[in-house]
Amino acid sequence: MLKENFVDTIGASINKHWDVSCFSDLNGETITYGELAHRIFRIHYIIAEAGLKKGDRVGLAGRNSANWCVTYLAAVTCGAVIVPILPDFKSAEIEHLVRHSECKLLFVPDSIHDRLDEDKMQSLRGIFHLGDFSLAWSRDKKLPGVVDAAEAGYRERYETMLADHKVRFPQVSNADMAAIVYTSGTTGFSKGVMLTGNALIANILYFLSCIELAPGDNVVSFLPLAHAFGCAFDFLAPMAAGCHITYIEKIPTPKVLVAAFAAHPPVYVMSVPLVIEKIYRNRIKPILETPKVKLMLKVPGINKLVYKKIHDQIYEVFGGRFKEMVIGGAAINKDIEDFFRKIGLRMTCGYGMTECGPLMSYTVYDELPPVGSVGKIIPYLEGRIHKPDPNTGIGEVQVRGENLMLGYYNDEEATAETINPEGWLMTGDLGRLDEEGHLYLTGRSKNMILTTSGQNVYPEEIESQLNNLPCVEESLILENDGKLLALVYPDLESVDRACLKGKQVETLMEENRKSLNVKLPGFSQIARLKVLYEEFEKTPTKKIKRRLYNALS
Repeated sequence: MLKENFVDTIGASINKHWDVSCFSDLNGETITYGELAHRIFRIHYIIAEAGLKKGDRVGLAGRNSANWCVTYLAAVTCGAVIVPILPDFKSAEIEHLVRHSECKLLFVPDSIHDRLDEDKMQSLRGIFHLGDFSLAWSRDKKLPGVVDAAEAGYRERYETMLADHKVRFPQVSNADMAAIVYTSGTTGFSKGVMLTGNALIANILYFLSCIELAPGDNVVSFLPLAHAFGCAFDFLAPMAAGCHITYIEKIPTPKVLVAAFAAHPPVYVMSVPLVIEKIYRNRIKPILETPKVKLMLKVPGINKLVYKKIHDQIYEVFGGRFKEMVIGGAAINKDIEDFFRKIGLRMTCGYGMTECGPLMSYTVYDELPPVGSVGKIIPYLEGRIHKPDPNTGIGEVQVRGENLMLGYYNDEEATAETINPEGWLMTGDLGRLDEEGHLYLTGRSKNMILTTSGQNVYPEEIESQLNNLPCVEESLILENDGKLLALVYPDLESVDRACLKGKQVETLMEENRKSLNVKLPGFSQIARLKVLYEEFEKTPTKKIKRRLYNALS
């Protein structure tokens, strides 16, 4: 158990940075750390007067906002368990998760509340408007009176601490459950990951040891906060350091993001691979393929100037101040990673799962491993490759340690299938370790295809190469009657730029298939390719939901 306490860390940051800007909504209000304390204590008052006890669950659904973060912090700092719910879930799924986690209170925007049926969530005592914390609905007759008295009540109860800027929250052990985070699921139903304060503080401490942050530093948050990746590193870690975080509520377009970065230049950028890969394919690659630039890149000295210009342009797109760009949520294309290293962009990669809150390994920029590695296992965990193949060294990645989940809420069977008796988390990811301890991922064990000749095919490795070919946005490799089928979604911007029409797109994709097969071993060659004209359905971190496409094979 770590000596740094999660709840105490939140309180210490508030006290230390009282007058510093804390949270802002894009084009909305800004609150300071002191004002954050007021909002937290108002909710504390309501939770206490409503009769909630330590360990009771508080549900939270909505897009990124200052009040989303206020609600989260208010719950965990009084010993309640926060239950973040992705706003993109359908009504029936949200109702199911509220029932499953037995939430007593629920904080949601009107857009979500309007489509929920309270009769299907019998554990709830009340629902609150996330926009202003007013009471939207109540099953508990005394709750309206509690809310009416909250403004004066919290000021009286916590007057001394607020006046002296010395916030003290109730003692909450790191061993206690702090959050139930429901996985967005690429392979099946959502499971409730039980994370302790210890798991959350381990992620915070490690991140702050890698990226130096100062009070008032800007962070722009656009990854979904209900997902462990965005929550840990676009919210909890920078909040602990006294940063000013600006939240983009709606799913951001590139135009919105660029404007936000210009207005609030961030000290680091958190992104998923899809965002940075689109920038490369649509903005950078076309320039690199022009005859003039191709020639310049062959001339020593001149090529360095070209790379520097591209580096500076990317740097300015993201606000011109960032110390590091952190890629997570999925694997980044190796060729694109190699290019960004070549131009000197400070880009690092992380690997994790919700079950570790989320971080398991990281590539520290000053100690970068070879391209394709996701770095070394973080110090709070130990890792191993279970039953590695004697020829390739590939086996299942397993970890255990400080930031491992308690298990899946109310699902002992799933917990036993994921954590073995020795405490190892069986990730389901396949990978290998080199002699220096750098981890390389090859794909999901469930995705691995065993050919009729007995060869193992890792579809993610083929997809990575296929995605680099002309006019390809994304792809999936599936098994079809013992052979490999490629589903391809075209890069429509590149298609338009190339003036391709109708069957020309399918002709180009067939040429891509043939050219890639020349580079692939016989057992992993693509037998057939099918073009899709609707984007793949994805999780909030932009992973393709593979299980939805198995039927197409």
